[in-house]
Amino acid sequence: MTTFIQLHLLTSYPPANLNRDDMGRPKTCTVGGAERLRISSQSLKRAWRTSEVWENGLAGHVGTRTKEMGAYIFRALTEGRSLQDILARSQSPAALEKLKEKPARDAAKAMAAVFGKLDDGKGDTGGEGESAGEQDAESKTAKDLFKDLKLKQLAHFSPEEITAISELTEEVRGTKATPRDEALHLLRKNLSAADIALFGRMLADASAHNVEAACQVAHAFSVQRVLVEDDFFTAVDDLNRDDMGAGHMGVTEFGAGLFYLYVCVDRDLLAGSLGGNKALADKALAALAEAMATVAPTGKQNSFASRAYASYVLAEKGSKQPRSLSVAFLDPITGPDMLGRAIEHLDTARANMDAVYGPCADAHAFLNAATGQGSLRKIIDFIIGG
Repeated sequence: MTTFIQLHLLTSYPPANLNRDDMGRPKTCTVGGAERLRISSQSLKRAWRTSEVWENGLAGHVGTRTKEMGAYIFRALTEGRSLQDILARSQSPAALEKLKEKPARDAAKAMAAVFGKLDDGKGDTGGEGESAGEQDAESKTAKDLFKDLKLKQLAHFSPEEITAISELTEEVRGTKATPRDEALHLLRKNLSAADIALFGRMLADASAHNVEAACQVAHAFSVQRVLVEDDFFTAVDDLNRDDMGAGHMGVTEFGAGLFYLYVCVDRDLLAGSLGGNKALADKALAALAEAMATVAPTGKQNSFASRAYASYVLAEKGSKQPRSLSVAFLDPITGPDMLGRAIEHLDTARANMDAVYGPCADAHAFLNAATGQGSLRKIIDFIIGG
């Protein structure tokens, strides 16, 4: 029987532009006929995955998402350094044998292609009248040098897969031969990457190694109607003593809101994707809960300092089919004590759902930072207990 963990958060952000659209405006959506601010699930997951909370809580169990693994392998072979040093951006001196460009490139392409199709680099040409292949090697930019080593799509590499790639890179350094067949079995099914287990991965050309996401993240939206506002700003030239005008003028858009966020985790699927390692699954759940409650998206933080902790967290646990409580905010929250009213609406929606469908969860726990009730530690203990 599947155990679902459901988390409902209310987080108040002051004036901010945490997640921008293609025009640089805060993302919005329409809920209940009213415009709301929105933070995409992709933005939230990116902030959590790259946070210190995640790094500290899941050290050694975090994957690497990149298109450029082939370029890193090529650099390791041609610069005489280990792949691990290259990935860590270490400044360690070259202490290993260096390969010439062609065997290094052939090996890097063979290894990278295991994880997806390579970008053919079409459209990137050299100077006028010459192809990229005719350019002098010394004049190539990094983009020119690595363009045929990059994947067309991002791939998520587990620590085990990076270790396998690192070991094969050193074999290539010794043999100077392009790896083939059995040597290229670099994909792994038993993973220890908590972020891959939580958020999944898709490898179009190796579907047997796809990972179904155990965690579903909704887009957060403001519980009140919002109006995106403009901030006209100027900057002064410190050395200008003659002109009274501004050295620079601009406009940035922002909004403020109390956001509702819903996340659902299939705890059994999470543990299964981690090879049945319940202890690691519990670490992943703890890191996820802490990041959700304490980590803000990084957009425009230097301009707005809009870091915030969740003011209210409701955690539910049970085997019944999950459901969001977003219906609580179809009517925009208005008036004073917006947080208090939002909590009331959330609790009422949960109680009404239970009344007509039966208990939608076996147990629940909450924290309310406005009243000092509960704690994040208790929320985490509740999630991983049982």
